[in-house]
Amino acid sequence: MKYRLVHQTIHRYKTPVSVGNHIACLTPRILPWQHCSSHELIITPQPATRIDRIDYFGNQLTLFTVQQSHHKLTLESRSEVHVLHPPKWPELTPPWEQVASDIRTDTSAAGLDAYQFVFESPRIRPKSEFASYARQSFTEGRMLADALLDLTRRIHEDFRFDSKATHVGTTPEELLRKKRGVCQDFAHFQVACLRALHLPARYVSGYIRTYPLPGRPRLVGADASHAWVSVYCPGAGWLDVDPTNNLVPSDGHVTVAWGRDYGDVSPLRGLILGGRHHTLKVGVDLEPLEA
Repeated sequence: MKYRLVHQTIHRYKTPVSVGNHIACLTPRILPWQHCSSHELIITPQPATRIDRIDYFGNQLTLFTVQQSHHKLTLESRSEVHVLHPPKWPELTPPWEQVASDIRTDTSAAGLDAYQFVFESPRIRPKSEFASYARQSFTEGRMLADALLDLTRRIHEDFRFDSKATHVGTTPEELLRKKRGVCQDFAHFQVACLRALHLPARYVSGYIRTYPLPGRPRLVGADASHAWVSVYCPGAGWLDVDPTNNLVPSDGHVTVAWGRDYGDVSPLRGLILGGRHHTLKVGVDLEPLEA
């Protein structure tokens, strides 16, 4: 499936910002099943400095500084992406306990890379309550893939999508109490559950194709950023699951970045001098270019 992707971010400031240093993470990754044929990032006002680089996790970042006084900062990311179906999951996977045990002594390049995702991160701290929730799916001797799919289903069924219930700083502990949130919250919670069982799990950011209601036109800019989870399985690689929608990502998901949690892959972060209060407006359009 080919897509034209437009992601626009507008920050409006109450008072002028004299200097802004920012990091944008908006470039789709190049993967065996995903090719980004074109990408441009338009920034207004024009940055005084701008550098593109690859971060520790292999994500494409744009670092820029705006040195002129401004009341508004606009970023428009435009990409064309071709997404194939990711590799099929293996029919058989090891018991989850074996994966949790073997990852500690796996000195292969893939194993060492995965092992770093077992530990806590700034926004995700594995705790006993997460392990208790996960163990209802991760029963003794159960295959990793089966347990992972069951945990994904339960999160989808037990938690309600509510865009007003949480905010960008909501923790997995708060979600467990509220039982409602958004894709970022569900992904953080599932990662916390998996890490609580000593399984390597990373946070993935990107976009998902949406469909209009029957008889309704497709609304331009009505899409949004999305988040899901990826779990390492020796011999099979990383297995992706989407707890918000209870599905395995396919050619309807566009991957932008991955890391330990949202803090590693947020679309835009940085520091400003001035501004006081500000408002944020985000519009995303993921347009299919072929049936």
